[in-house]
Amino acid sequence: MNDSTFDDPDAAASESDRAHGQGWLPIREVTRQTGVNAVTLRAWERRYGLIVPQRTAKGHRLFSNEHVQRILKILTWLNRGVAVSQVKHLLDAEPALGEAPHNDWHLQRQSLIQAIGQLAERQVDESVNQAMALYPPRTLCEHLLLPLLDELEQRWQGRFGMQMERVFFHSWLRSKFAVRVYHNNRQLQGAPLLLINHSDLPLEPHLWLCAWLISNSDCPVAVFDWPLPPGELALAVERLQARGVLLYASQSINLRQLPRLLGGLERPALIVGPAVSIHPAELAICTNQIANLHLAADPLSAHQALTGLGLL
Repeated sequence: MNDSTFDDPDAAASESDRAHGQGWLPIREVTRQTGVNAVTLRAWERRYGLIVPQRTAKGHRLFSNEHVQRILKILTWLNRGVAVSQVKHLLDAEPALGEAPHNDWHLQRQSLIQAIGQLAERQVDESVNQAMALYPPRTLCEHLLLPLLDELEQRWQGRFGMQMERVFFHSWLRSKFAVRVYHNNRQLQGAPLLLINHSDLPLEPHLWLCAWLISNSDCPVAVFDWPLPPGELALAVERLQARGVLLYASQSINLRQLPRLLGGLERPALIVGPAVSIHPAELAICTNQIANLHLAADPLSAHQALTGLGLL
């Protein structure tokens, strides 16, 4: 059934108005908000069960705000290189979140999102500085920075000006945490932990959150914000005398390259990021085939894993 045309326009408009007044959205409004056309939304429903909208008495699809948020999450996974047929199990594996409470963390994130939308660098900087003065790094990551990045990714799906906001905020975040890591490194001794951006996306913010958390655990950090070929990764580890390697992978990765990349390093290696959820079974096999290979889903679990391995 075509949701955008009706046999009786007046009746359809009345039905749509009533539904909208109750908080339901017609398919054309969902398309406007997400950039996903009606044909694709219907295919996601019929073929993959990714979204299950409500239906009116006449069979027209109606969507809630929760459906819209789910569609934006689908787009985030697709942008990471995941096939649409694999997205559902990734969504189902995510913890269910209720409506965001309007607590102080929520208000801080909303204020930051507004400042980012206005490219207000001073306001962003002052807000984060204030939070840094009040909370330890893990708490700040868990309640402010990681949820903020998730909310921004959903905000940026199919939105005009999204690339402008993304480049602005990711550039600011990289500069902010790179300076902090640099000053910490000047005061720390010992072998560094080598962190590498193992994707084609520059300015990967979660890589720099990892670096900041590790640096605040009194561990020197060397950050390479671009992938290295297999031979040169081993060379970098040798010249830095690195205590271990962290690969942050925000997209699907070439699994066949991993043995060449990590084999023979003689150092613990940790793969972190969405790639761990994209390739769960394959990477679990790799941990049995590659010595000292470990996995972590995000910066917080990476920090915990490194601590457990005695690297921090």
